[in-house]
Amino acid sequence: MSASGGNKAIVAALAANLTIAALKFVAFALTRSSSMLAEGIHSVADSGNQVLLLVGGKRAKRQASPDHPFGYGRERYIYAFIVSIVLFSVGGLFALYEAYHKYQDPHPIEGPFWWVPLAVLLGAIVAESFSFRTAIKESNHVRGGMGWVRFVRTAKSPELPVILLEDLGALIGLLFALFGVSMTLLTDNGLWDAAGTAMIGLLLVAIAAILAVETKSLLLGESATAADVAKIEAAISGDGSTRIIHLKTLHLGPDELLVAAKISVGSRDSGAQVAEDINGAEQRIRAAVPIATAIYLEPDLFVPEAAATPSANGSPTRAVPGNE
Repeated sequence: MSASGGNKAIVAALAANLTIAALKFVAFALTRSSSMLAEGIHSVADSGNQVLLLVGGKRAKRQASPDHPFGYGRERYIYAFIVSIVLFSVGGLFALYEAYHKYQDPHPIEGPFWWVPLAVLLGAIVAESFSFRTAIKESNHVRGGMGWVRFVRTAKSPELPVILLEDLGALIGLLFALFGVSMTLLTDNGLWDAAGTAMIGLLLVAIAAILAVETKSLLLGESATAADVAKIEAAISGDGSTRIIHLKTLHLGPDELLVAAKISVGSRDSGAQVAEDINGAEQRIRAAVPIATAIYLEPDLFVPEAAATPSANGSPTRAVPGNE
């Protein structure tokens, strides 16, 4: 995924959340509805998260340094992980606390401004729907034929999955708030407002947990997608002069891939021929998978009788006695 697509979705979500947050706090000030306060804090947390994603994307573009020779691409993963922490603590836990507080003092929504929360929530649903539509549109450019669950779980760029889950959570949270506020107005029982707030809190905690698990996997280091691994394998053996003994890949960042492979060369090839074979394989890999920014190929002799075992990312590994 290009950073521009993710940034477009982030900016759209940020603009919507800043506007919605202000309106929710106005509604809370006029009605003292805990659902509106929880939703206001939710929007503030989402806005902060979107700023974090933009900062992470900018910092990831820094040039490699002697201390970080592979660059700073993983900054995007780190900031996405911080997003999950913010969503859990600022959004989810605060909403649960506010729900408990409202349960202890379940006052109804009274006064001439009883209609304000309903108007704000309905307007927020419209605004969030536009933001969600932008995230879906940008995601469709890169997810291909993958289902949404698989896209969120396998995407190497964290921004779009984060925005998708945030926007989806925002829409569901608004429906929970609308339910709590509407039932409170109909029954004059503030416990419904507390229930709506608690539902928002549980929703945010669940989304934060999903984001944390998926981002943790990216931080630990994931291999290339199966499609990219297949392209790399085909590129290495593309001219018939080289073949894979074993292959490993690692994402240094969403748009940066490390490729390390042991490839076969002829037993009687000269040093110049081996160098030519390696350079040719590198060129074919970069042409097939442009995000392969770091490629390390080690020449070796291929022994057909050696036992074949799968490597960590599914590529063939053929043990060559005495050459490992």
